[in-house]
Amino acid sequence: MNRAVLITDFDGTITRTDFYEVAAARCLSPETPDYWSSYAAGKITHFEAMAGIFRHIRCSERIIRAEVLPAMDIDPALPEAAGTLIRNGWDIVVVSNGSLWYIDIMLGELGADLPRHGNPGRFIDGEGLILELPKDSPYFSPQHGIDKSLVVKDMQSRYERAAFAGNGPPDLPAALLVDPALRFARTWLADALTERGERFHRFDRWSEISKILIQKELT
Repeated sequence: MNRAVLITDFDGTITRTDFYEVAAARCLSPETPDYWSSYAAGKITHFEAMAGIFRHIRCSERIIRAEVLPAMDIDPALPEAAGTLIRNGWDIVVVSNGSLWYIDIMLGELGADLPRHGNPGRFIDGEGLILELPKDSPYFSPQHGIDKSLVVKDMQSRYERAAFAGNGPPDLPAALLVDPALRFARTWLADALTERGERFHRFDRWSEISKILIQKELT
């Protein structure tokens, strides 16, 4: 049994850019409401903001697959890096507040068969990406769909060591739960941890995490 686990966000962590950022720049209907302002004002949940944005995507599925998903820029070294971690005793669990619809596509194209928890969804041309709450998940959160902190706490109860990697505001509570030596962050999350005086490893590409964790195994 593996004694260590890496819990990793997907959008902006395994990829450089979030799905909603690329889709918003290229595919949103001009009538799309300002869901983020409503979320910031406490009028809707984070899940409702994401679901609202995704429903207003008006690119076809063909364009999404051919242009939007590649523009997210997934780390091409993911399969090799993940394989190295697994061979060295690490399990890897992907957690996301985005949709498993595109995560499944992108990991499948790389041949990276990793356990993952996220929001189910389906794409319908003319209706956008229909996001659904994962109500049957043991990590269910009405606010985000998946509560990454619950994932971390569960993994910490079952593994000797748990590492976490993320990039955005929903990742902060989960990141603070793990040992700073096993905490990885980029962009917003890295800035937030720096402001708090918290220690962490800053990374640019996901595959860098594997090298750091393996180096820790050897020292």
